[in-house]
Amino acid sequence: MNPETHPFREWVQLEQPRLGTRVTFASDEFFAAKERLIQPGNPAFVPERYDDHGKWMDGWESRRRRTPGNDFCIIRLGVPGAVHGVDIDTTHFTGNFPPYASIDACVSDADVPRDGWQPLLDKTALEGNSHHLLSVSSDKVWTHLRLNIFPDGGVARLRVYGEVRPQLHGVDQDIDLVALENGGRAIECSDEHYGSMKNLNVPGRGMNMGDGWETARRRGPGNDWVILALGVPGVVTSAEIDTAHFKGNYPDRVMLEAAMFGDDGEATLAKGTWQVLLAETKLEPDRQHDFDALADVGVVSHVRVSVFPDGGVSRVRLYGRPA
Repeated sequence: MNPETHPFREWVQLEQPRLGTRVTFASDEFFAAKERLIQPGNPAFVPERYDDHGKWMDGWESRRRRTPGNDFCIIRLGVPGAVHGVDIDTTHFTGNFPPYASIDACVSDADVPRDGWQPLLDKTALEGNSHHLLSVSSDKVWTHLRLNIFPDGGVARLRVYGEVRPQLHGVDQDIDLVALENGGRAIECSDEHYGSMKNLNVPGRGMNMGDGWETARRRGPGNDWVILALGVPGVVTSAEIDTAHFKGNYPDRVMLEAAMFGDDGEATLAKGTWQVLLAETKLEPDRQHDFDALADVGVVSHVRVSVFPDGGVSRVRLYGRPA
C-alpha cells in the first residue's frame, strides 16, 4: 500500500515490538505462533515450508475449532495509547482465514487481564488474503487489546494506529521530547522516497539504512525537510542527529528550527514563524552528532529538521524539559 495514501498515515503504529508491545496470550496457536501477529515487515509465504504441525504460516493461526466459542489473543501495548484505526491483515490466508473479527480494549497492570474489557471494534466480516483498514471511534487511552476471531483461523498481521499518550506533566528532568514513547510524531516531510519519516524517533539506533528517513536524490533547487511534533511542549536544549548507516548518501548539512503552534495543521502551513535552534551545520557519515549549544527560543511544540540538499538521517533526538 502506498504510504502517501494510507488512511492512517498521520498516526503511529502502537503494536511495534520495539516499543515494548507483546502478545501475551492466545487461546490457541497450534499452527502459527501468536508473536508473529505483530512482527515488523510484510508477511511472507514459503510454499514448500512445513513444520511438525503442518503448513508454516507467517502470522497467528489457531487449529480448526470443534467446540463452541471462538479464539482470541491479547496484545499488551508497550506504551499506553489512543487507537484510531487498525489493519486486520489476512495476507496469504485463503482457505483458513476467520470469517469475522472484533477487538476489545482495557486498562490493566496485568499481562493477561481477566476483566475490564470494553468493545473497541464491532464484529466485522473479513476476507481472505486482504487488508482490512478499519477506523476506530474512541479517544480513550488503552494498555491492552484483545483480537477476537470467529470461530478460528489465521491472521497474518495486526497493525494498530493511534497516538502515544504518556503521562509527562510534572516531569522535572530532561527527556527526549520527540521520542515516540514520549508521544512525539513526524507529521510532514518534503520527501520519503527511500525511508519513512516515522523511523526518526523510534527507540534505539537504526538497524540498517532502511531503518531511517531518506529522500530521493534532489536534482533541482531547494532542500529536504521534516516536521516533528513534540510529545508535549517544552524547551529544547540539546539535540542528536544520527546518520548511522548513511555513508554515501548522508546530508551535507542540517538546520533545526522550532516554534509554538496550536496544532499540527498550523505547523505544516506556517511560513516565517520558525526560529532557528541550530544554524546550518556540517554533518559526517555514519555518526551520532551531539549539539549541546542550541539557541534559547523558549517553549516550543514543533521542530523542523532541514537537510541540505538531501539524503538520509537515521534518528533525531531532541532533549529538554516539558513545559
